Amino acid sequence: MIVGIVGLPSSGKTTLFRALTRGTVKINEYGSGKPNVGVVNVPDERIDYFAKQYNPKKTTYASIQFIDGAAKVDTGGAKFGADFFADVRRVDALVHVVAAFPDASQAMSNLHALNDELLLADMQMVENRMERIEKQLHGVKKGALTPATIENALLERLKDAFENGKPLKSMDFSADEMKFINSYSFLTLKPMIIVLNVAEDMIGSESEEIVAFRKYCEEELLGELELCAEIEMEVAELPDEEEAEFLASMGIKEPARNALIKKTYEMLGLISFITAGEPEVRAWTIHKGETAIDAAGTIHSDIARGFIRAEVANFKQIEEVGSWEEAKRQGIVTLQGKDYVVEDGDVMYIRNKV
Repeated sequence: MIVGIVGLPSSGKTTLFRALTRGTVKINEYGSGKPNVGVVNVPDERIDYFAKQYNPKKTTYASIQFIDGAAKVDTGGAKFGADFFADVRRVDALVHVVAAFPDASQAMSNLHALNDELLLADMQMVENRMERIEKQLHGVKKGALTPATIENALLERLKDAFENGKPLKSMDFSADEMKFINSYSFLTLKPMIIVLNVAEDMIGSESEEIVAFRKYCEEELLGELELCAEIEMEVAELPDEEEAEFLASMGIKEPARNALIKKTYEMLGLISFITAGEPEVRAWTIHKGETAIDAAGTIHSDIARGFIRAEVANFKQIEEVGSWEEAKRQGIVTLQGKDYVVEDGDVMYIRNKV
């Protein structure tokens, strides 16, 4: 899973990237045209629980790759270029960092400014494609249905939407249309979380501007999270023990970056199932609604091919009784077939012929 971090210049997007990656990634020089790329673990107390129980040789969390898109710089200052959009087109979701400092009243205009850039980039893609297929339309009778005329009609519809400021998420398409649209990796179709980057003295603010911003995101069905990227970066670069002490002194259970990572994971409809034992405790990522046979294939195609049954108990049940072994003794562990729909936090042992 890949998530792109976008934002206007000076929004704090690279600061947030540094917080998410805990300073483990060397940051490219500003204006280099190169994106910053890093992989972070999805925090999971369930993996921590089993790691303490089994003391395994290996512990593996689910992970997300974050890309901090590179802004292009010229004599006129920072602007977005083709390199920036190439960086983030291949991602599964976007995190849009919106600056709310030094004045929170700027937040809404900053949000719309970047969204307009994304929309214009998508429109440019449509116009480029229309130019490429123009030759295929010469000589075609009006009203004739050919692959080129069908595609052009859809492109005209998309162009009209973009010219009216409508992102693709706000439109309805047929299954066949979606196959075509998905091949283009349009930015305005990607799931998006809005991160409102506030100043330190604005954390927890209920100002009129911030309340209005939250309401707008809710109405537009946009995930929204507020944090101070500068503070998150400083805390993230502390050693684990010092970070925990600092957060405890502030009465904070976990850093905001963890909440963002988890929210991104959930936004994409992803869940984790767990395998646990002395060799390895591991979180495996699948989509919500997938089945036991899908889970088996995620581990290894041979396991899916030789699938017999899956032993399953949810983490919450195991935590209540104290261990997997106790859950088996109490009959909590059940045998499930290949069509069993996996739930988030299921602990699974898959029986197979291989």
